[in-house]
Amino acid sequence: MKPSLSWLRNAAGSFLLAAAVAASAAEATPLPKGPGQFILPNLGEPVTVFTYKPPTYADGPLIVVIHGSERNAEEYRNSAITVAERCNAIIVAPLFDRERFSDERYKRGGGVTKDGRLQPRDQWTFNVIVRLVAAVREREGKPGMPYYLLGHSGGAQVVSKMAMFMPGDAQRFVAANPGSNVFPDRKIPFPYGLGGLPDELGNDEVLRQYCAAPLTLYLGTGDVYQNASDGFDFSENAMRQGPVRLARNHNFFSVMQKLAAERGWKFNWRIVETPGIGHSGSKMFHASEVEDALFGPGRRTDCRH
Repeated sequence: MKPSLSWLRNAAGSFLLAAAVAASAAEATPLPKGPGQFILPNLGEPVTVFTYKPPTYADGPLIVVIHGSERNAEEYRNSAITVAERCNAIIVAPLFDRERFSDERYKRGGGVTKDGRLQPRDQWTFNVIVRLVAAVREREGKPGMPYYLLGHSGGAQVVSKMAMFMPGDAQRFVAANPGSNVFPDRKIPFPYGLGGLPDELGNDEVLRQYCAAPLTLYLGTGDVYQNASDGFDFSENAMRQGPVRLARNHNFFSVMQKLAAERGWKFNWRIVETPGIGHSGSKMFHASEVEDALFGPGRRTDCRH
């Protein structure tokens, strides 16, 4: 005897309801101990997130790790495990794939522009990070969980631009070895300067808030090579910032520090260097100076040694 159409509809409805309940329950479940991953729904544009929670985790901070141009989030998660263990922190590393997140939508502009045109704020890529932090806080049952943003190379460009345009409640933005920055020059086109941005995104109030953001430029003193293989930016506007990444970031810091001093603005940036390391995210994350970059010198209260 064949099942009736109404029975099939009811069964299908029950299955979908059960699946929805299961998905909702999964979203509310705390992250597993050790390595793991989950899918962030992200308003219909799902993003894979690689995670790590120390086996002895207890009430530590959240560190969101942003990968570089290779789009290798899992590797970056793995490199950050040492930070998680030393600092009793949860690590989450979202994957921004090339198919959906072009360089303009990712490291170059963070989705602020598309084909050179300004995009609505709710479409900026930074929103993925905001939703991810909210999701982890919900899963862990800790709405006030402090979070830090740590990005390397192309990911560092994302981090520094988020500090400028959408700082939110991040405790600190750590940009490790970014290849270029947004200089406060309206004659240079975005994302190397403020040119082409509407006044609301490039005026003095935006620059004042940017100077006040808790931003660390975390630099390897050995990052002094022009290697095309690791995505070095040879464009004219990038080369104006300096011949190599280390010089570009020192120049950027000096320009912003001088601007803040001239205008009487608060300046919450700092530079932290780790000696001898080149353009390696893994080595930058394993160096002890990463803790200074995140928490400040002498303030490693979250870290165990």
